[in-house]
Order: sequence, then structure tokens, then C-alpha cells
Amino acid sequence: MVQYIADDVLARLNVSRESLIKIESYVELLLTWQTKINLIGPSTIEDIWRRHVLDSLQLLPLMRKAEAIADLGSGAGIPGLVLALGGNLRAELYESNGKKVAFLREAIRQTKANASVRQIRLETLEDHLPEKIPQYVTARALAPLEKLLFWAEPLLKRGAIGLFHKGQGVDREMIEATKFWKMGAINRHASMTDSDGIILEVKEIARV
Repeated sequence: MVQYIADDVLARLNVSRESLIKIESYVELLLTWQTKINLIGPSTIEDIWRRHVLDSLQLLPLMRKAEAIADLGSGAGIPGLVLALGGNLRAELYESNGKKVAFLREAIRQTKANASVRQIRLETLEDHLPEKIPQYVTARALAPLEKLLFWAEPLLKRGAIGLFHKGQGVDREMIEATKFWKMGAINRHASMTDSDGIILEVKEIARV
């Protein structure tokens, strides 16, 4: 099953064999650390390649000529670190949990990913932005859209494009978010891994 999923990743998303080897090392490390700290949902472990790796890498075709991304609430590095490994991108990972930050730093060291981790609360993101703003900002299973846009605002207002994993409640979240935000260009992309999921692409926001 793992090999089938790995081959599927290569075929569908144009991930190189070299990048896939790095992702395999990341997955092995994640499973080792999972026995000590909860990095991913225990029920998803047996389906880790589809639920987490492919779910992350499906963003690559949406990232047109991207060189760098910012990943909010990175947790286990999903999707940010996986994208850095699979797409040869520079990733700025933002995470507040110290144990998860320790895992991310070790994963970056072992895989030699082009990434760095900042241990901050997202409310302070404005004070911790890189000199060159990444073209994309990502987040998965982090917060309702209203709050997510608040956290991502420092990047979005500087031209970054948001790519956010969302589930079947996205319509309700968008209605609630319009009470606080004006959202310009929005696109929905069907998820490759979840029939009820979408990738929400947000290009322009302004506070109401």
C-alpha cells in the first residue's frame, strides 16, 4: 500500500524520486516520535501517506512558480514541511507547541529540508515575518476561516496567497467570516484525498 501511494504521488504531482526518499525519511521519523508525543491523529497512522503526505502535496499544482511558503500552526509539518521536501520550496514554519517545534527541528536536520521553525503564537506573526514575504501561506485543520484570516492577515495583505484545507463546513465558515472580512478573489479546488474537502484559495482580504 505504501509503495502504491508513493508511486501515485510521483505520477500525479511530479515529485522527484529524490524528494520522495526525503519524505519517506520524514514519515519514518514522524512515526518514531508519534510513540512519544501526539503529532497526528492515531486513527490516521495506517493511512499516513494518503491522509497526510498526499493531502499536503496536492497543493503543489496550485503553487505557480512558488519559491517560498509560510505554514501556520505547522504541528507535525503538515503541509508545510512536506511541501518543502516534495516541491523544493523554502518553508517558514510557525508553531507554538515546544514539543512539536523540537520534532520539526529534528525533522529538518535529518531530511536537510530548506525550512526553518519559529516558535511563536500566531497573534504575534506580524513581528516575525521573514524579510522576503513568501508567495503562499498554508494551514490545515487549524481554525475556522474567520480566525484563520486574522492570523494570516500579515502575509495576505503583503501579497501572499492563502491555500487552506477545509472540510464540508466551509460554506458555514465563509458566511461567518464575511461578518469580519471582505474577501476578493476566492477559488475552491476539490481535494484529492477527501470527497467532502476542498482547498480554499484566498487572494485578497480586507477588514469590514
